[in-house]
Amino acid sequence: MALAVRHLSHAYGARRALDDVSFTVARGAFAVLLGLNGAGKSTLFSLATGLYAARQGAVEIMGYDVAQASGEALRRLGVVFQARTLDLELSLTQNLLYHAALQGIGPRKGKRLASAALERAGLAERARDKARDLSGGQMRRVEIARALLHKPSLLLLDEPTVGLDIKARADILAHVRALVAQENLAVLWTTHLIDEVAPEDQVIVLHQGRVLADGTAAEVVAAQGAKTIGEAFEKLTTRTCE
Repeated sequence: MALAVRHLSHAYGARRALDDVSFTVARGAFAVLLGLNGAGKSTLFSLATGLYAARQGAVEIMGYDVAQASGEALRRLGVVFQARTLDLELSLTQNLLYHAALQGIGPRKGKRLASAALERAGLAERARDKARDLSGGQMRRVEIARALLHKPSLLLLDEPTVGLDIKARADILAHVRALVAQENLAVLWTTHLIDEVAPEDQVIVLHQGRVLADGTAAEVVAAQGAKTIGEAFEKLTTRTCE
């Protein structure tokens, strides 16, 4: 498994953000962590990336426990945060080279990897441009290219299309799906947007800190006797609130 979340719980004081959450994401799979704002998606993301320490349960990346073998686990992980994290005054190449250095990649290899990454992202001709001159969708492509520079096996994206227009959202989603197909990359894509889910995607429905469903979108729809994933999601979350 690329990602295994086992009995994960987390609280902020008296408020329980995650309650015994368990699921797995296979290698080469595109999985969607689907939940409303406040469902616990960002908390889970923070635990999986080592930003918070898990108090109960465990997260494993390619078999390595994030808490007990963080170096090995995080070397196999690429991350795209919801907030923009590029240095706007640096060029695209400089942003990637800085990340390469943090990953222990030398300048010569870093330049080669950065060039290939920007080519794959469709931004080779913008390599010398400052990040501030890019559109929101182009910035996201650079952040994805940066996250993949060290060849991770798992890519986590936290609400990556927030703030983008419809076309830019569709382009980023198609770009990541192509990476999954071409490079056997495992992806966990967190979102609250129903229209970003395809029937063949693995969907983990997270609501009020608990997993309510886990399976392909088509399986979740069928299990709820629904016609669409949107209807299935509404049934699951409404039932929990009653």
